[in-house]
Amino acid sequence: MNKQQVKQRFGIIGNSSLLDRAIDIALQVSPTDISVFVSGESGTGKENIPKIIHQNSSRKHNNYIAVNCGAIPEGTIDSELFGHEKGSFTGAHDSRKGYFEVADGGTIFLDEVAELPMSTQVRLLRVLETGEFIKVGSSKAIKTDVRVIAATNVNIPNAIKEGKFREDLYYRLNTISIFIPALRDRKEDIPLLIRKFASDFADKYNTPSIRLDDPAMNVLVDYNWPGNIRQLRNFVAQLSVIEKERNITESVIVNALPENKNVNNTPILFEDKTKADLSEREILYKVLFDMKRDLTELKKITFDLMNNDGSSEFNKEIFNDVNENEITLLSKEEVETEIVQESFTLANQEKNLIKKSLEKHKGKRKLAAEELGISERTLYRKIKEFKL
Repeated sequence: MNKQQVKQRFGIIGNSSLLDRAIDIALQVSPTDISVFVSGESGTGKENIPKIIHQNSSRKHNNYIAVNCGAIPEGTIDSELFGHEKGSFTGAHDSRKGYFEVADGGTIFLDEVAELPMSTQVRLLRVLETGEFIKVGSSKAIKTDVRVIAATNVNIPNAIKEGKFREDLYYRLNTISIFIPALRDRKEDIPLLIRKFASDFADKYNTPSIRLDDPAMNVLVDYNWPGNIRQLRNFVAQLSVIEKERNITESVIVNALPENKNVNNTPILFEDKTKADLSEREILYKVLFDMKRDLTELKKITFDLMNNDGSSEFNKEIFNDVNENEITLLSKEEVETEIVQESFTLANQEKNLIKKSLEKHKGKRKLAAEELGISERTLYRKIKEFKL
């Protein structure tokens, strides 16, 4: 299968040299059993590379299993990957095969591999080094012949420095590295993608295809696209469904572009999502939450200091609830109530944000997690915490 056939089979659009380079490397390593590490920002289409490698390898007639490591709760991920024996934990009524046993002779794609807990990383390292794994609740080693392809949008060297990812596992996974370029680094492909998406949605909804004039197309080519191809596809879908006029002008595009309306050619530095949020709205949420937390801490410190002062002149506690030049005197009970209410307000805000995002995406946790700037595992934990 040559490069053009690969693009046609897997629906890959574009002629960027960076994209072609990634496909070339995938085709070159396909006949081998070398572990491959796919890196790139979220929404760039990293999931296509493992499929290309598997379908062009001698394993293509065996199982191909894609696992989103961030979507599986930490307490069950070992069981999912390696299986478990009957009675090994509460609810284990029968023995179960894990993905590494089911995919014997085939390929496993571990997406969001940086989300794996450290204990699971140790198990994965053993599989890569010895070809053996042990089921949860068992002491018997099982042999498996599985090719592992991993992917992440996290900065792994930073994760290693922070103690969140094992360095030895990274080097075992990263025998061959394939980088998928961001959409802003392959601007020449944007018009092709837009026309393809517009045609697809026209066929799907049985409507005439939208057409962009040159100024409108130039705005989209120059836009930064932090969500990459996924964001572009959703944007074209929005135009195809909402806009009544099929000829799309520059003014329509400028008004429809999400969040930052102005064109921004400055590259975004992508970091671990636990350290940096990428959208202006998420940054605003973070700043507001940090301010709330600092205010709550200040209230607690003020209350503790005044509570420890037993003099009668502090029968009413001085509390800085500043309203221009006014200082309000609050009692101890009022301060305590204020602190508790502040805590509940923060929790309610977080709960409402998660609830609205889930409703917006019709319960699809992956999309909600991406919008909120958190991992799917964190979202899963919050859903349980708030009983949503």
